[in-house]
Amino acid sequence: MPSVSSLKNLDLTLLAQRLGRLCQQLKVEVTAAESCTGGGIASAITSTAGSSAYFTTGYVTYANAAKTRLLGVPDAILAEHGAVSEEVVKAMVQGACRESGAGLGVAVSGVAGPDGGSAEKPVGTVWIAWGDTAKQQAECFLFPGDRQAVREQAVRQALAGLVARLDAQVKTGKQE
Repeated sequence: MPSVSSLKNLDLTLLAQRLGRLCQQLKVEVTAAESCTGGGIASAITSTAGSSAYFTTGYVTYANAAKTRLLGVPDAILAEHGAVSEEVVKAMVQGACRESGAGLGVAVSGVAGPDGGSAEKPVGTVWIAWGDTAKQQAECFLFPGDRQAVREQAVRQALAGLVARLDAQVKTGKQE
């Protein structure tokens, strides 16, 4: 898989355009389940003309109740691990793909700040998961900066991860 770090500094517009080309080439629909980014991923994707061909549904599930109601994230997982966790973002991406019918999704939950952080999950902690209904991969990031900077970095990393996964499919000639 191409290095996500080589993609993370790209302009959001360029990342969104590259994502669109790959989705169309592979005939893959993508979805996003967002918490701390508040629709920023969907906004970045849909800034590209023609994005309705590969992005038809996105979810902003800021509250835990929305994560459960719209994505099927079990209350027990939220209670045990908290919204900002590997388990929750994996369940979010799985639910978003199941509900939307998309073949690839991304989910984000984090502490954008300036409040809400803890010693265990300080401000800037963001979990991102990529995957589908069958398989999900998650990674935890600690993004520096203020609320806006954390959210922007999370959006960029989410898109870069989608692009990296689709790039890998192109190179291997198969879907993950």
